Amino acid sequence: MSNLTLPQPLAVTIFVVACFCGFQFRRVWKAEGPRWQLWLWGVLAAAGLLSVGFIPLATPS
Repeated sequence: MSNLTLPQPLAVTIFVVACFCGFQFRRVWKAEGPRWQLWLWGVLAAAGLLSVGFIPLATPS
C-alpha cells in the first residue's frame, strides 16, 4: 500500500471529471432535481477530489 501513487495525467483526468461532476451536482441542485442525481454527482465529485487530494502524485524520474 505504500507504493500507491497517481501518475500526473491520471490525476489531471480525475480532477477534470470531478469538476464536471461538481458542475452537474450544482445544476441538479439549482433545478431542484431528483435526490438520486444529487447523491450520484455529489459522491462522484467528492470521491474524485478526495482521491486527488490524498493519494500522492508519482514523481517523474
